[in-house]
Amino acid sequence: MALGRRGRDRQIDYWPGFVDALSTLLLVFTFLLSTFILTQFFLTQEIAGKDDVMQRLQAQIRQLTDLLSLERANIQSTESDLASVRASLEASESERERLRGQAAAIPAPSDTGRANALSRELDSQKDLAARAAAQIELLNQQIAALRRQMAALEEALNISEKRDAESQAKITDLGRRLNVALAQRVQELTRFRSEFFGRLRDILGNRPDIRVVGDRFVFQSEVFFDAGSAVMKPEAIASLDKLAGAILDLEKSIPPDISWALRIDGHTDNRPISTAQFPSNWELSAARAIAVVQYLIAKGVSPNHLIAAGFGEFQPLDTGTSDEARARNRRIELKLTER
Repeated sequence: MALGRRGRDRQIDYWPGFVDALSTLLLVFTFLLSTFILTQFFLTQEIAGKDDVMQRLQAQIRQLTDLLSLERANIQSTESDLASVRASLEASESERERLRGQAAAIPAPSDTGRANALSRELDSQKDLAARAAAQIELLNQQIAALRRQMAALEEALNISEKRDAESQAKITDLGRRLNVALAQRVQELTRFRSEFFGRLRDILGNRPDIRVVGDRFVFQSEVFFDAGSAVMKPEAIASLDKLAGAILDLEKSIPPDISWALRIDGHTDNRPISTAQFPSNWELSAARAIAVVQYLIAKGVSPNHLIAAGFGEFQPLDTGTSDEARARNRRIELKLTER
């Protein structure tokens, strides 16, 4: 039986290699899309705060514009009143000059009564002219005050518009710097992922049941667990200890300002399970991921850098129904990602 199996192993099967390549491309695309969405999320959060400031500045500008329009209307009304008073003053002065002419044209003092009447009327016109002059002076003072207020409003409006322009420039610069910072963080995390996976390869050796698929390190479930079980096998302890050591070294090497986590994903094949402990493959895959996480925590790995996730049978690497395909789909994956 062993000889027959080795004979089958020597046959070249191109289909798994094609599926691996296609899966790798899909995972790379998914990683890039996730990075883009995360970048847009942070940028949206930053811009949302700046939009509130912009809205307040624009509201102040609108208020100042309304006040400026009101002051301009008041100046026009005052200037109209001033023109009316000046016209009335000119009419009064014309009437006073007429009365003076009539008084000078009286030939003799015999017409004393008429002269006295003209003199009283002239005095009355003088009083009207004096009151009109005082009103004109008051209106001139009011116009000067309104012009000063309008100048102050125009200055405040210019300051608000300048702040608006500065805020727009700051938002643009903030977006550019945020994109650069996110790109740098993604590059740094990619570099640490490559170093981490390279170290795992060196530690665990070239084993057929442990491999790299895209941006994930994949262990076959049989390395850690028996079929239908989430209890760690004793022979898996050595591999997990090596894995914990690599993660502890990774925690020391990644700067604290980079938010990262190692996600432990549990996957099963498509054969259903229904037991008291595991009603479905969801529970089985999640329990296996949690078991690995708990062991790593017991070895000193920080819980802040670990995520346990169960995917059941719904993320297969191989869509076939053979025993070999199902074996490929029963796996534990490690993925270094942003938190």
